[in-house]
Parts: sequence; structure tokens; C-alpha cells
Amino acid sequence: MAEHLNRRGILRSGAAAGLALATAGSWAQASAWPSKPVTLVVPFPAGGGTDAFARPLAAQFAKATGKTLIIDNRGGAGGTVGASYAAKGAPDGYTLFMGAVHHAIAPSMYPRLDYDIEKDFIPLALLANVPQVVVVNPKAVPVANFQQFLAHVKRNPAKLNYGSAGAGTSHHLAGELFKQQSGTFITHIPYRGAGPALQDLIAGNVDMMFDGLGSSATHIKSGRIKALMVSGAKRNPAFPDVPCAAEVGMPDYTVTTWYGLWAPKGTPADVQARIVEEIRRLGAADELKAVWASNGAEYGGMTQQQFAAMVSGEVKRWAQVVQTSGAKLE
Repeated sequence: MAEHLNRRGILRSGAAAGLALATAGSWAQASAWPSKPVTLVVPFPAGGGTDAFARPLAAQFAKATGKTLIIDNRGGAGGTVGASYAAKGAPDGYTLFMGAVHHAIAPSMYPRLDYDIEKDFIPLALLANVPQVVVVNPKAVPVANFQQFLAHVKRNPAKLNYGSAGAGTSHHLAGELFKQQSGTFITHIPYRGAGPALQDLIAGNVDMMFDGLGSSATHIKSGRIKALMVSGAKRNPAFPDVPCAAEVGMPDYTVTTWYGLWAPKGTPADVQARIVEEIRRLGAADELKAVWASNGAEYGGMTQQQFAAMVSGEVKRWAQVVQTSGAKLE
């Protein structure tokens, strides 16, 4: 009997030791992150709003960790090409995805997506929250303020056009929402990302955009494009001279371009926690705070659970806008 009990004790000790080793190995894996370069899939071409936050984040990441955050721009189909690619990435913490509000809209615009933003990804952090801004090429649309712009659009129905980052993106739906609420018609011109659309706006090949302030900010400051209104109920501190929607008679025009970080489904919880903690530290750095402020952005500051709930709410909200507007892929 004593021998039997002793054997059972040895087995228990062995199992406990095995569990301790496994736990230690898992913790070592998480605490060692990052032990090599990390790939950040950005689902739009370089030069757009996502890039305006991804590249400063990558620079700060390298400075803080000594490892490279490789920006992998994979544009196309309103950001869904890059999302599809990232969803199939190895769930080890070394493939991350920087998506945006567009990915909460996509389920309503692309019925045959081969990924689900809520099921195939793990939400990690809300990185930036940026108001949408109405911008025009000042030569193509020579107006001094929003009121003159609105009168100009109403006098010229269907003669003006607006560029977007692609069909089904927030740029597109922000335009559709604007047309609904203002009783105007402006022709939509989709591009493969905000960067190319902005370049054509600056060149005068399109008249205007409903853009995230992050990607338009430097061009507004340079005078190459003109900001007429920011969405929502308050002015943006980075552009205090630009009126908000509530001030110009459109109190219900609230559109925010937000950017978030996800990992592929299956990424271990301890690795997730390590990534979230690192992102939190990066967001507190003075360098990133300055970049975010210059782009008119607020840092997310949400828990993983809060971010997941926000994404779910945005999916439902934009589904309603798509249904009401009748927006379709061109």
C-alpha cells in the first residue's frame, strides 16, 4: 500500500512538474515577445490614413523593443484583400493586422468575404480615433466655406465627384451619408486606398473627399487641399478654424475613422497580453502623442473587451447605413 501511494505521489509530482514546465515555457514565449521582427499587415497602399499611424508606430516599436515592425501594405477591395491575408497568418504574435472602420463596413458590402472580422481575428487595441473631414481641391471647387460649398453642390447636381479609398470604405459611406442628410448628389469615384485618392484630389482629378483627418492633415496644412468641415459636435484641436458638422447645420453627421490592431485567431492569451501591454506603453510615449495630436487623433485607450464590443457595434451601425443608402460596389 505504501509503495502504491508513493507511486501515486511520484505521478502527481511528475504531472505537476510537467505543468510547471509547460507554464514556464508559455510564459517564456510571451515574455520573450518580440524575439524577432513582427509583420504588421496594413490593408491599404502606402500614403493613406492607416499608414499615417502605422509608420510612426513602427518607428516607436523599433526604438522601444529593438525589433523591427515590418509594414506590409496589401491594398485592394476596400481593405478586404489585406484582411483576408492577415486572417490566415500564423497565430504566434508575429503577424498582426492594422484594420480600420472600413472592416466593420465590409461585411455589409462584400457578402462573400472569406474571413469574419469578429470570428477570425482577436481584437487587441484601438489605436486611434479620428474625425472625418470634408476636403476639396481649392482650384476645382473655389469656395471659401462650407455654406458656399453646399450652395455650389446644390446648384450643380451630379457635376461634382468625390474620391474614396474604395467601395465600401468609410470614405464611401461617409459620402453616402452626407448626400442623404444634405439632399445633394455627388458622384463616387473609388480608388485602391486613400493614398491614391488623395494624390488625385491634390492633382485636381477629383473634386473632393470625405477623408479621415489623419491622412488629410499634412495636405490641409500645406494648402494643397481645403478643409470645410469636420464631422461631429466639436471642432478638432489640431484644426480649430475648421467648423464642425453641428455648427453648419448637420448635427447628425457623425463619422469617425478609427484604426485598430488585431491578431489572427488562435494567438495564445499570454502572447496577446504581452502585445497589448507593449502597445499601451508605445501609446503613452511623447513621440506618438505628438504625431497623434498633429493628425487630429485621439489614442484609443480601450481594453480588449471594450474594443471588441465597439467593433461589434460598428458592424451593426454601418449595416444600417448601407441598407438605408442602398450603397453598392461599383
